[in-house]
Parts: sequence; structure tokens; C-alpha cells
Amino acid sequence: MFEKVLIANRGEIALRIICACKDLGIRTVAVYSEADRHSLHVRFADEAICIGPAKSTLSYLDVPQVISAAEITNVDAIHPGYGFLSENADFAEVCEQSGIRFIGPSHQVIRLMGFKQRARASMQAAGVPILPGSDGILKTPEEALAVAGRIGYPVMLKAAAGGGGRGMRVVSAPEELPALFAQAQQEAAAAFDCPDLYLEKFIAAPRHIEFQVLADHFGNVELLGERECTIQRRHQKLLEEAPSPSLEAGLRQRMMTALQNAIRRVGYTNAGTVEFLMDENGDLYFIEVNARIQVEHPVTEMVTGVDLVRSQILIAAGHSLPEILPSPLQVRGHALECRINAENPETFAPCPGRITGLNLPGGIGVRVDTAAYTDCIITPYYDSLVAKLITHGADRAEAIARMRRALDMFVVEGIPTSIPLHQRILADPDFLAARFDTNFVKRFSAHLSRSN
Repeated sequence: MFEKVLIANRGEIALRIICACKDLGIRTVAVYSEADRHSLHVRFADEAICIGPAKSTLSYLDVPQVISAAEITNVDAIHPGYGFLSENADFAEVCEQSGIRFIGPSHQVIRLMGFKQRARASMQAAGVPILPGSDGILKTPEEALAVAGRIGYPVMLKAAAGGGGRGMRVVSAPEELPALFAQAQQEAAAAFDCPDLYLEKFIAAPRHIEFQVLADHFGNVELLGERECTIQRRHQKLLEEAPSPSLEAGLRQRMMTALQNAIRRVGYTNAGTVEFLMDENGDLYFIEVNARIQVEHPVTEMVTGVDLVRSQILIAAGHSLPEILPSPLQVRGHALECRINAENPETFAPCPGRITGLNLPGGIGVRVDTAAYTDCIITPYYDSLVAKLITHGADRAEAIARMRRALDMFVVEGIPTSIPLHQRILADPDFLAARFDTNFVKRFSAHLSRSN
């Protein structure tokens, strides 16, 4: 077992990793930027090192600084959390070369999964359904026009090395493609230092469903069910739940069997998420693999009873899944997660500032993952996440009832948050009936604007 782990992240996920390490008797090292000097992950880690100024490229994304902190503190392993360096194959490779265990997949697999077109090809070869699209990187608009003409409009241009909605453009007609191709290339180059694009058939009203994977170094692969992540705005998730209310049991089992084979085939280890779009006919199509822990992992933890972060650490330390997971692995009840962001609930504009008052909800079936506290500052330098509010119930209706109760008791003063938006969503008849697609929030917001 590791004696000391460095956490190459900040905020609530850094605290979450500290908790898992404390449960395992592992000492922790926090790294922090100057803007995070008074953060809770700094307070609760056993050691803490400042690695640079507020700008993430000079601190949390600075590989030499993170590795230097790891070497100075003589850690055994680094947990990258999500975001920042978590899917940086070069960082994982440097960790390996420095004799430090990277708590995640190998750098070879991260590199494979990071280039979405290669990941598509790998999944297709293993029998996982993918959307019709280009067979490789598109070098010119003319190549894209040829593919789009073959599969039919609308299509979506996507950054090969990207995610989070950046480097993506929907093309509805041939005359739109050249300009949108140039825009997507420029955005991809700026965001990911890679302008490569590929193209897929665009599903106008999809649902977004992802499967949670754990895999060890002995060829064991387990699927811990799926999460529904359809409630989004601008390709960013707002509310997640497990299990999906839209997935038929037979399709779930077929997909989990196919994914076990695919994950084993590519040599994947540790935690990961395989993301799909579901079309209007209920068919699933692979879109990407997130080679890390997800923001929304708590809903899976709530319905399975499995500590995913603890599992990550144990897998990296050489333990097998039969040692880690309960047998049989079962999904019990239903869970929801609402992301409480420091933002205008109508325009989604970030609203950083000082939290002057804070009350966290409690009661049976309620969990809050947060690094916020009264008088803390939500800075403008990083994402606007204040907390993740998670509820669990015997069924979806009970989980929703507990979420509504918890939102009513969640008080954040000093800054606007997304709490009012979540309250309105959870009272909406279409949400309650699970009648939604990824355009739900756009339609919902437009309806509210007309009502006001």
C-alpha cells in the first residue's frame, strides 16, 4: 500500500481524495496555487506546497512544478482527480519515468482514448456501436464535405483531442461547413493545442448516458451500471442520476457485456467512464472515454455502495477487483446529483465572490461534496463549482423528493448560485416523467423567459 499520495488538484475533488486516503491510512500532500492558500484541501492534507500563482497554466497545469512537489515530499503516487492533468498522457508518462505511480490508466491508454477518432476505432473493433462518421482526421473542408454528403446532414464537427463542448460545431447544410470547419479548428487549437477534427452524424435530440468502469491489472473488468447525464447546458452537465430512467434492462446488459470486452481489449486499468448518445429510437452510440474519475461519480457510489476513489487507489497499489468490490455487485435504489455553481441561474454567467453565509443540508439520503465554507472566496480563476448535492432514495421519486427538500435547505449567501434553476427543473412535469433530451435546459430556459 502507498504511504503518501500527492493530490494534483483542488476544491471538492481534492478533499474527496483526502478522505479516501485517510480511510486507507495514507498520508496526503496538497498542492495549491496562491489563490487557494486558504482552501480546505490545504488545511486537511498532511502536507501542502504552493506550486505557483493563480493562473492554472502556472500552477495546477505546470507539470515540472507538480513533479517537483512530489519529489520533494517523497510521495509514492499522484492522484490527478478530474480536469487539469487528469487526462494528460505526457504527465502520466513523466510520473512513471520519475518512479511515481499515476493513479489512473497507463499513459499509452490515456493517449489512445484522448484522440477521439482512435478511441472510436478501438470501440468499433470490439463491437461497440459508434455513430456514422469519418474514418480518420479530416485535413480539409473538402474532405469533411465528402463525408457529410455520404452520411447526410446534420453532422457535427468535433475536436479529436477535445471535450467539454469546445471545438464542436453542428453543420446543417453544405454551405455552412467551410466556415464552421475553420471555427472549430481554431477553437480546438486554442483549447487543446491540436486543431485536428473529425465528423459524426448529429443526433438532434439525444440523451446522454455513460457507463462507469473499473479495471485492474489482472484482466478483471467490472461495469458499475450507468448514469443519465442528459440535463446539460452548453454541453456542460448540470444534473445527473443513476440508474438511467430511459435504459431498457436488456440493452443495459448487452452494452455492459460489450464494454467489458472492449475495455479488456484496449488494456484499460483503473476507473473510467464510457459515454454514449441515445437516439430517438433508444439505440446507443459510443462517443468517448473519459480516462479519469468523473465529477458525477457520487451517484454511482450511492447506488452501489462502492467507494470509487478508494477503488482507484487500491487498483493503482496492485489490488484486484475481487479484493475490492462486493460480491455480488448490486444497484440499489436511485440517486441524483445537482451541481451547485456560482453563476447566474438564468444566463449561466459565472459569479465569483465571497460566500458570506452557508448552510449545508442534511438528513437521511443526503450527501454534500464541497470545499466551500463561510467567508471563502469562489475565485474567477477556475470552474464555478461550489458543491455537489447528492440524494439517494429507494426509487427515483424518493430521490427527487429528497433532492427538493435538500435544495430548499441549501443556503448560499453572498453570491448567486444555480440552486433556483435546479428547484425549477425538479418541479417540471417533463423532468418528473423523465421526458427529456439534451435540449431540455435550452427549451426550459426559453419557456421561463417567455413566462417572465
